[in-house]
Amino acid sequence: MVYPAKYSALNALALTDEAKRTLTRIVRVAFPHPQLPDGPYERMTEKIVAEAENSTWFRMALTQGLLTLDSLSEEPFVDLPDEAALNVLKRIADLEFFGFIRRTTVLHLYDDHEVWEALGYEGESFSKGGYLHRGFDDLDWLPDPRVEESEEELPECGRLGYPVASAAPKEGWNLDQQGASETTEQPFSDLFKGSDVVEPGETA
Repeated sequence: MVYPAKYSALNALALTDEAKRTLTRIVRVAFPHPQLPDGPYERMTEKIVAEAENSTWFRMALTQGLLTLDSLSEEPFVDLPDEAALNVLKRIADLEFFGFIRRTTVLHLYDDHEVWEALGYEGESFSKGGYLHRGFDDLDWLPDPRVEESEEELPECGRLGYPVASAAPKEGWNLDQQGASETTEQPFSDLFKGSDVVEPGETA
């Protein structure tokens, strides 16, 4: 949206109560947690408004974006069902004002202690001695593990299709699929020996 807006009403810097309700609805639809009450989302709205106060550009973009959001659907955004509201947000996902809302929410929503409690996060543990003796394994949202002995019989393994040496080959002996046989090749200990000197007429 162009700044300043064509209509003076869109140049207002103060958010109305209706605009704040719309903003709260945006945050809930974009970050859905059915177990969360309205409190964390309403506090997130106030945080977004406070962050916007630090920048005239973001404050203007936020105000204009919220005032024009209802034009994207036949009903007011706050009255739309979740699926329809999500489709509207997908249409504005690349707009700067929504990017500002998304970034601010990601950074601050999950710092709310009420959100911690609702999601089962117990908070940092360093100041309390760590998690080792504070229930690091009390994952009560997972089913108890089932530990049982399997009654299935293990398959028997037959003979291998190749010989297995019980010790390293001796010098002068070669081990292949037919078994050990005497050879005149250099012993294994010389495999990685060589010279970095290039004789005349040779290439490196």
